[in-house]
Amino acid sequence: MRPATATATAVTTILGLGAAAVAAGRYACDAALKAPPGRSLPADRRLTVHATAVGQVTLTRSFSALRPGVYGLTGPGVHAVVGPVVEGASTAPDTVVRRLERVSRGVLEPGAKVRLTPELYDGDPLGDLGLEYREVEIPGELGTLPAWFVPGARDTWVITLHGLGASRAHPMNLMGFLHGQRFPVLDLACRGDRGAPRPADGVGHFGACEWRDLDAALRHALRNGAANVIVHGWSTGATAALYAAACSPLRDRISGLVLDSPVLDWPVTLRALAAARGVPAALLPLAVRAAQGRTGLSRAPLLDSSVPAALRAPTLLLHGPHDTIAPWGPSRELAARRPDLVSLHTVAQAPHAAMWNAGPARYEETLRRFLTPLM
Repeated sequence: MRPATATATAVTTILGLGAAAVAAGRYACDAALKAPPGRSLPADRRLTVHATAVGQVTLTRSFSALRPGVYGLTGPGVHAVVGPVVEGASTAPDTVVRRLERVSRGVLEPGAKVRLTPELYDGDPLGDLGLEYREVEIPGELGTLPAWFVPGARDTWVITLHGLGASRAHPMNLMGFLHGQRFPVLDLACRGDRGAPRPADGVGHFGACEWRDLDAALRHALRNGAANVIVHGWSTGATAALYAAACSPLRDRISGLVLDSPVLDWPVTLRALAAARGVPAALLPLAVRAAQGRTGLSRAPLLDSSVPAALRAPTLLLHGPHDTIAPWGPSRELAARRPDLVSLHTVAQAPHAAMWNAGPARYEETLRRFLTPLM
């Protein structure tokens, strides 16, 4: 083969391999970042309903089905709420019986394929909790952001922001508690959520861009009677809260942060999401590279940025060792790095963004003690 021909062949081969690598990386990245809003996280494995009885449901036995606490149970056309495992109720080694609290939508029938979810509700504050609320529209960077506003007597508001695999129904788990503490609650839907504007690239940015939607919500709160704001975020919503506390021009009006399962090392979370959705291990580095190219995010963990040093608000961090989506090691490091402001509440046997579900009473008492000085 002539040198020029050999060179052309080699270049063509390299370009072909490069294009294939780019395509594979994009595919792997999309598997992690392009899930529709509210779609269950891949760590929430599907379970089969084997039987139902008054106040009970029998499910496929698995680690997730045996989790302590209270969870939503969702599948095609159905949403229910299950409580703790009923010890000794199952007679088969491959099933587990949990307390069935209620069926809020559809019919729970044997054979149904369902998943556990942290979201106990799938309606709105009035229909599900009996709380009067208003639909509000907040001008954001990309367009109008919808939010639910539940009034309260205090002039310190709580802004809530959900994260991966959830919707603005997720913060309703705590809305009754916060209303009982007389806090006004603004429950925000950010970019990419149903009814909210979509980002131009169609993917999430792990809080690094979404914090600007939170900043818009801060402006709305302060213009409408809030003296100060406490931000309570889950997952990437917690990460957005950290960014806002460090970067927002209004950060001095943030009097407290509650961070549930924050994503502090996005490449680790992206690899976990992609792997759980079936992306081969060999493609995971390409997924991170593709995500970095599409989002402009640094591959360095958030802890290596200026955010921890810029933190000024008292912070309650709720996380635990069984989170397979956002490992809790960085949360422990953040608490160790900023012991002057950050307190870590460890929650065992809870999946990602489900620290409340594993023990609602303990979670709410911890939250009450944190909020009391900020009221």
